[in-house]
Amino acid sequence: MFDRQALKAALEEGAPLDFESLSSSHPSLFSPAELHIAPATLQAMADLVAAIESVIALPAYQQRVLAWAPASAQKPVAARSVFFGYDFHLAESGPRLIEINTNAGGGMLNSRLLMAHGETEAARRVEQAFVAMFREEWRLMRGAAPLKRIAIVDENPDRQYLAPEFELFRQLFEANGIAAVIADPGEFTRDGNRLLYRGEVVDLIYNRLTDFSLDAAANADIQAVFAADGVVVTPHPRAHALYADKRNLVLLSDEATLIELDVPAATRRTLLAGIPRTVAVGTAEGERFWAERKRWFFKPAAGFGSRAAYRGDKLTKRVFEEICQGGYIAQQIVPPSEHAVLVEDEMQLMKADIRAFVYQAEVQLFVARLYQGQTTNFRTPGGGFAPVFPA
Repeated sequence: MFDRQALKAALEEGAPLDFESLSSSHPSLFSPAELHIAPATLQAMADLVAAIESVIALPAYQQRVLAWAPASAQKPVAARSVFFGYDFHLAESGPRLIEINTNAGGGMLNSRLLMAHGETEAARRVEQAFVAMFREEWRLMRGAAPLKRIAIVDENPDRQYLAPEFELFRQLFEANGIAAVIADPGEFTRDGNRLLYRGEVVDLIYNRLTDFSLDAAANADIQAVFAADGVVVTPHPRAHALYADKRNLVLLSDEATLIELDVPAATRRTLLAGIPRTVAVGTAEGERFWAERKRWFFKPAAGFGSRAAYRGDKLTKRVFEEICQGGYIAQQIVPPSEHAVLVEDEMQLMKADIRAFVYQAEVQLFVARLYQGQTTNFRTPGGGFAPVFPA
């Protein structure tokens, strides 16, 4: 468990955040717990990440998934994209991948949480890996040219739940010699093929938007300049199409498809053991899915987080009929593991999602999100982010 004063010191390092205000507005952002997971389980998650990345690199796989991707994802991009989040549940037989995100939040918050647990040197290494990741994204697109200015971009960024992390990233970039701003898309102006923020050229956008294809009218200037190769965007639309569209899990969890894609047998075994069976939902299969609904978790293919996602045993007939109109996948339910957490002198059971932050197929950091209820919510007293250590 961490000491409150240690967390305060970690979050206020550098240009300070207001820790007391954060504690009031985000009381369940950080759990007092820490998770200890067997090294073999951590390695199994890393092995599954590597297996998935090897398939995503296949031209045949990319052709399949780009066929249903938006136009903005069709452009090849050298940048790999930052902050992939591979989210797992820990089953008795091993970890199971629930989903992949391409703008996973919490990286900086969890590095500071490591500090609060006495792991300052590990946190420093993680943060330097984050800086190196952004510099590598820039190098892949611009070679040896200097990276001068990063914009951390989200819609109404000061109103986002993880807004405190934006400030921590801004501080991190500035401390490493890169000017950084936090901006709403509406604060940019377009000057030909350049994007300006208050008159200054933006070199790279750290994209925290949930408009993954950049198709919203508010993001038109970003999309236009990005399409003209005038600004580096990371994560970018192609990365979301290749990794995070949930229809991709239909391919990755189907042995016949993996054989068609010429995926090696050993890789197929890793994928099929680690990814719950996932299928597209349509009207024709409605009766079967309704009868078997308790086995399935239903998610919108293009969704994120837990929005419009439903456990089958919680579904009403009306909502199920809407799901059957298309745009949803069904994933076999893998219950999350449960962990005892001390909350106000009382032990309570918390469910856990495990997130692996990944760049270029390498795991940078494992973290946990503890909660009670149907999905992660950052509303459970004693829940929130928790560090993961080898058992």
